[in-house]
Amino acid sequence: MDLLHTLFYFLVAISVLVSFHEFGHFWVARKAGVKVLRFSVGFGKVLWSYRKKPGATEYAISAIPLGGYVKMVDEREGEVSEADLPFAFNRQSVLARTAIVAAGPLFNLVLAVVLFWSVLVIGETGIKPILGAVEQGTLAAAAGFVEGDEIVSVNGKTTPTWTEAMSVLVSSGLDGEHSIKVEVRNFDGQQAIKVLELADKDSESPDVLYQRLGFKPWSPKLQPIIGKVLPDSAALAAGLQQGDLIVSADDTMIKDWMQWVDTVKRHPDVAIKLLIERDGARLTLSITPKSVKVGDQIEGKVGASVYIPEALMKSVSVEYALSPLAAIPVAFETTYYYSVTSLRMMAKMLIGKASVENLSGPISIAQYAGQSATMGLTPFIKYMALVSVSLGILNLLPIPVLDGGHLLFFAIEGIKGSPVSERVQIFFQQIGIALLVSLMALAMFLDIGRLFQ
Repeated sequence: MDLLHTLFYFLVAISVLVSFHEFGHFWVARKAGVKVLRFSVGFGKVLWSYRKKPGATEYAISAIPLGGYVKMVDEREGEVSEADLPFAFNRQSVLARTAIVAAGPLFNLVLAVVLFWSVLVIGETGIKPILGAVEQGTLAAAAGFVEGDEIVSVNGKTTPTWTEAMSVLVSSGLDGEHSIKVEVRNFDGQQAIKVLELADKDSESPDVLYQRLGFKPWSPKLQPIIGKVLPDSAALAAGLQQGDLIVSADDTMIKDWMQWVDTVKRHPDVAIKLLIERDGARLTLSITPKSVKVGDQIEGKVGASVYIPEALMKSVSVEYALSPLAAIPVAFETTYYYSVTSLRMMAKMLIGKASVENLSGPISIAQYAGQSATMGLTPFIKYMALVSVSLGILNLLPIPVLDGGHLLFFAIEGIKGSPVSERVQIFFQQIGIALLVSLMALAMFLDIGRLFQ
């Protein structure tokens, strides 16, 4: 069921994002006077189609739901009738062809703006970015952060929730910024600016950077009561249930939840004897935490969350939303921010200043789709916005076979006054295909490695 859930939302996301990309090509092609033979949602065998009249565009739904495609009249792809020659893509001006090709990735960026705007208007509920105890030796300690500091903004970008604050902090560090200005507010309401100073080694990967930052969310003392038990977890296998109170572990009394978490972390793949209290009765269980790689260390994980009283949850939760008008500039700013971050990260990986571990392949992207959908509508919309930004930026890269590669050929044609020869285009397209296949293979390899971690 979990696999089907992940696969379903992955297909929904990819189908919407790629179809919108192709709709950009389609819409601008029609406006430029190019005849479009078919606009299909999905690939492969056509399951359903509609054509208003003979010779008009065929709208189709195809069997493989992994995006879509646009088929235009083009002499390079088959014989074109005399009557259709003026409407062929290859017969259009350089400017018209550039607009048609650029429309796909640009529509992805426009869609990202709309999706981010939707998230801002619907609103997000999250945990306030209030810091817990700051360990010595971390970047947070060096910058003077203390327990109780609430992060207000990072480099001027408002961060209302813990997830948003950590995302912007990590993105800024991976982006190559050596000084990150963080505005904080303490329990007394006083605000201050604290500066994180990063070295090149700190931004090798998200995990390494997060560990070096040393930020942990503030948490009051919580009773060791099980809240939610995740499917396919060690907690479920051991028989733990929601509401169970953990009394002791290996005959050591467990006083609060963090003591239980520390115990689990120290026992990867090692059985722990538990004494629990359930409905007034005491039971003994044995649980073996699964081993998980966190940074350079192996830690135990049981897949169960803590029960948090409703009153306490309200005190540390925040709801963040903007009016439809106020959300417009913020949506553009957010799209721009993630676009620039993506470009800089790609550049850093290209020159070896960032680890290829930052690459996400189809397995990771599918997992994120399932996880975000489980969290609710707003996280799923936000996930789609981030992937839409990535699709837009990736397709604008000047790599042959991508939209950016075609735009590069058009630019050369505009400068020299004649098209790049078909032989040269085919040669560089073969190189482009080899690069993309290699990149996809590397991403898949990393994805499979993450599965085993």
